[in-house]
Amino acid sequence: RAQGALDPGLLLGSAVAVLAVHGAGNLVNTYYDFSKGIDHKKSDDRTLVDQILEPQDVVRFGVFLYTVGCVCAAGLYAVSTLKLEHLALIYFGGLSSSFLYTGGIGFKYVALGDVVILITFGPLAVMFAHAVQVGYLSVSPLLYAVPLALSTEAILHSNNTRDMESDRQAGIVTLAILIGPTFSYILYTVLLFLPYLIFCVLATRYTISMALPLLTMPMAFSLERQFRSQSFNKIPQRTAKLNLLLGLFYVFGITLAPAGALPKL
Repeated sequence: RAQGALDPGLLLGSAVAVLAVHGAGNLVNTYYDFSKGIDHKKSDDRTLVDQILEPQDVVRFGVFLYTVGCVCAAGLYAVSTLKLEHLALIYFGGLSSSFLYTGGIGFKYVALGDVVILITFGPLAVMFAHAVQVGYLSVSPLLYAVPLALSTEAILHSNNTRDMESDRQAGIVTLAILIGPTFSYILYTVLLFLPYLIFCVLATRYTISMALPLLTMPMAFSLERQFRSQSFNKIPQRTAKLNLLLGLFYVFGITLAPAGALPKL
């Protein structure tokens, strides 16, 4: 949008690269959570618990997805004008974060998982897609990624709040455990509603099309009531659904905005 043109090939390549790294990161999470005895019969992810796949199959598939991501990144370098060092910095930064979330250092297990998710599956992915398209690094995509980054973090935080007791028994530390139920509720509410405040500012100051994401507010209020009542059944899945709809309306809002109406767009 900033350049007035969109290369479909670069869009597809960057989307596959991001999805491959994201998928591989999920598999790493599955493998290490199972290895550390965190996943059990009541967990959302029972891939290894129910023996749907064997641990070595998860490892092989994870390696395959990381390889697909690297091949896509190499292809993007071949056709994009983005400098190699810039592409490598963003791509391998995201790849490393997706692995280290539970593998290696295991940021998830020392209360740093929220920070990794907030940075990687939000601003970093958006910056990567933008830089590949325009051929240079820019700060503006980071700003536009904030609402969805907050919403994505809400998914993780709701999951960690629900699993506080089982995580504590497994010997891992999450942000939800550190701050307790009351502050976890406050944080979840902030993560849930702060994006809407940002959209209100954009809609009133720049273009009314940015009010489209506000159509999802009834879902957000429903989630807040469910979280407040400590009824955590399916709340991460419902938060993820809100994240999807919020993102779609956000994209529509940006697409429908008149040229030059939004800063840097």
